[in-house]
Amino acid sequence: MSITTLPNKLQTSTTRVDPVTASIIYGALENIAIEMGYKLMRMSYSSIIRESEDFGAALCDAEGRQLCECKKSTPLQSGPIPGYVQGIMKQLQARGDVLRAGDVIIHNDAYNGASHSPDIGFCVPVFYAGELIGFSMTTAHHLDIGSCEPGSVGISNCADAYAEGIQFKAIKVVDQGVNNAAVWQLIRDNIRVPDLVVGDMEAQIAACHVGADRFIALIERFGLDLLRNAAEDLFDYSERLMRSQIEKIPDGTYSASGVVDGYLDNSDPDLKLLPIKVTVTVRGSELTVDLSGTADQVNGHAINMPFIGTVDVSIWLTLRSILLDTDVYGDIPQNAGLYRPIHITAPRGCLANPIFPVPTMARVSPGNVLADTLMRALAPVLPRQVCAGIANLKALGFSGLREGQHWVHIEIFEGSYGGRFGKDGMDSVDTLYANTRNNPIEDIETHAPLRVNRYELRDNACVAGKWRGGLGMVKEVEFLVNGSVSAEGDGHSHQGWGFDGGNDGVSSALILKRKNGEEVNLPSMLQTRPALAGDRYIAIGGAGGGYGNPYERDPKFVLDDYLDGYISRSEARDDYGVLITEKDALDLEQTKCIRDTAH
Repeated sequence: MSITTLPNKLQTSTTRVDPVTASIIYGALENIAIEMGYKLMRMSYSSIIRESEDFGAALCDAEGRQLCECKKSTPLQSGPIPGYVQGIMKQLQARGDVLRAGDVIIHNDAYNGASHSPDIGFCVPVFYAGELIGFSMTTAHHLDIGSCEPGSVGISNCADAYAEGIQFKAIKVVDQGVNNAAVWQLIRDNIRVPDLVVGDMEAQIAACHVGADRFIALIERFGLDLLRNAAEDLFDYSERLMRSQIEKIPDGTYSASGVVDGYLDNSDPDLKLLPIKVTVTVRGSELTVDLSGTADQVNGHAINMPFIGTVDVSIWLTLRSILLDTDVYGDIPQNAGLYRPIHITAPRGCLANPIFPVPTMARVSPGNVLADTLMRALAPVLPRQVCAGIANLKALGFSGLREGQHWVHIEIFEGSYGGRFGKDGMDSVDTLYANTRNNPIEDIETHAPLRVNRYELRDNACVAGKWRGGLGMVKEVEFLVNGSVSAEGDGHSHQGWGFDGGNDGVSSALILKRKNGEEVNLPSMLQTRPALAGDRYIAIGGAGGGYGNPYERDPKFVLDDYLDGYISRSEARDDYGVLITEKDALDLEQTKCIRDTAH
């Protein structure tokens, strides 16, 4: 049995509202979502939201269809919001409950729309003249949700979903304007850093109210019927854009395989090197992604991916970025219409469609592998619209007790992109559907008993191509007090794929350097373990794959890489066929000779 997103028929291109008015409404909706995001960032307590911007904000209509989303948020946060809303409505209906004005709903059910349990959503139903007309919603990654181990990163070995922390299944924290004090007390009593987490939750609710107020003001300006008609036109417009690009892909079937590290330190072969298989079928303006052949779900380990909230978002984001690149097509309405022509299927019980209560907390790395593998499947037919293989990210959770109080810090260590047509890969950035920002060192050291000793681009890992792969980074974090650490990541066992003659990337690593100088290589998935004051954790980011034959790279770019210290003089000659003299100048005549001889 499979779960499949249902196709929707393309509506007529006849518009209901004049295009200028629809465009104005689109701009207004988008700016509401952007304002929601800024409000949430400015009011949040924790750096994972305030600095890393690991949050989402969006408006949906009464059916749960996304109208707009905040550009400041990450795709993995805003993208799942329609799933959250639909999961909330489903669960309320099952309980015989209804939404009323003044309600605020908390929800993080990974089997009913949520991306994973630490990404907690708050939903404010929007009423106008007594009618439910939409939803204002925010999501955010929270530092701790009372799981079996501290924090909300690296909880990779746990019995089931119940061990991942508190499950909120469409719970009213505010009921018709009345605060549900018992629920709030329950939250405070079951999480390790209640002031930070509840403060972030209150910021989410406030941002939702901003969105609801602005949405009502927009309706009062244009009228409910006109706004609804404009929304339908915008859905149809986005759908036509997506279909027009799918039609440009030759009909056919395209496949690729990827691999997830899994638990490399485990002796059980079924827990490591987990395959991801992607098969794309294009027929006219319809595109289907089939994940048959992907590894079976992993029981007792949280590396599984929710089908709704993670798998679908990974696929949507990748197709949106490949087919409707903003650099080419400009800003387009980011709404539910974009995904009408896209259908996804995955065998029930596989890594990409697990069965409750299999845990899902550490789903971010396999989801990135899924996105990267989808790009690889389409690379032969869309060579100028993809990048070579990425180097995946890594997230570490740092925690401990200070004067009897818990502290928790989440740090996201960047990966890098592969080269793409006309451009080198991006250096040391979060990749694909996660897309969080780096955390300032000053913020880390101000709020946690940690010291950042190194944060720099990696040496000797510049991957050759006509357009080179992105550089990884090295970041060393030292514990100033005793505590604990956990990690979830990928890319220790494999490298980003090179494309069209480009070299494969370079794998990543995680090293513990003890105070006595001993070094220990750690796996990419690391269950919570004690850390001593003076222990240093060194995350080494991978390098993305190269794109195109390195011998076709402009010699001036090779010289620039050499002068920047990315490559050596011998690497310039051996990898690129470029001769750089002892005076650090190009010898173009010898370069041509070397390259001609190689051909």
